[in-house]
Amino acid sequence: MITEIAHLNIKAGEEEQFEKQVAKAKPYFKVAKGCHAMSLHRCIEHPNQYELHVQWETLENHMVDFRESDGFAQWRALVGGHFASAPVVEHLSQVDLG
Repeated sequence: MITEIAHLNIKAGEEEQFEKQVAKAKPYFKVAKGCHAMSLHRCIEHPNQYELHVQWETLENHMVDFRESDGFAQWRALVGGHFASAPVVEHLSQVDLG
């Protein structure tokens, strides 16, 4: 299982609209190959900063299957105009601590 974390900086004053657009885009993630869960987190100290967390079965499910899909294009069409800067995306794998 892979966790995608996208660090998103949103234009000041557009936070509410951004959140509504993410809610509209959620179905594109739900039907994406290998997607297990998606959630949005807002920073308390910096309210225009968000993290999008997506659980993928494999890295390829995100980087190939989703990124090359119509769902990704729809996602970016809905939310891309609210970005103050390009998203920074990282992928994490869980460490087995025994």
